[in-house]
Amino acid sequence: QVQLAESGGGLVQAGGSLRLSCAVSGLISSINTMGWYRQAPGKQRELVATITSSGGGTNYVDSVKGRFTISRDSAKNTVYLQMNSLKPEDTAIYYCHADRLLRFGAVRLDYWGQGTQVTVSS
Repeated sequence: QVQLAESGGGLVQAGGSLRLSCAVSGLISSINTMGWYRQAPGKQRELVATITSSGGGTNYVDSVKGRFTISRDSAKNTVYLQMNSLKPEDTAIYYCHADRLLRFGAVRLDYWGQGTQVTVSS
């Protein structure tokens, strides 16, 4: 199994910055991809950013490109989301996510953290 614990959320004014952290434990070596998702009130959960297990490949939703950066520190078993130039529409609960692929990719297991609230005031 994989356990994820987020931290770093809070209240910030528009234009400000926050850094989210996700501490990873468990079957770390078997993780395929990690990422951050968010869910705003009344909206579906959406992908924000992903990073491959090697850290070499990243992907972002268009609305955060150029403002958010996902990274991972393998020595600390931690994934980060640096969020700059925050906007009120970034307000949401942010969830850390990891997946494992089993049976040569035929089975995918998903793991989620408990979420951390990010509120951006205008």
